[in-house]
Amino acid sequence: MHIKLIVLRTGNPKVLADFYSLLGFVFDYHQHGNGPFHYAAPVGAAILEIYPLTKSQTEADKHLRLGFSIDDFDSKMEALNNLNIPFLMQPTATAFGMMAIVSDPDNRKVELYKS
Repeated sequence: MHIKLIVLRTGNPKVLADFYSLLGFVFDYHQHGNGPFHYAAPVGAAILEIYPLTKSQTEADKHLRLGFSIDDFDSKMEALNNLNIPFLMQPTATAFGMMAIVSDPDNRKVELYKS
């Protein structure tokens, strides 16, 4: 079994896509049929999609926690720091390897691991 799709809903898809682009995601902007326009990027064998909130949603889910292994870890940490992205944990050596935790624009915790 493997993850095929991750969907994030947000009040500002462009801002969220820009944040995840800083981590190395390359997004396409498109729509399926009559559905809403959204961003989509491959993550290994899976797809990360960023959609606008549904009509019944008033805010994004802040309890979802994501974790990604990223290339160019040190330079990306520096870029995130220079952009004043909130670090919940500065880069630290852990039992799982070098890791940092940042907050995305919707306040989701995002674990970043050095590839």
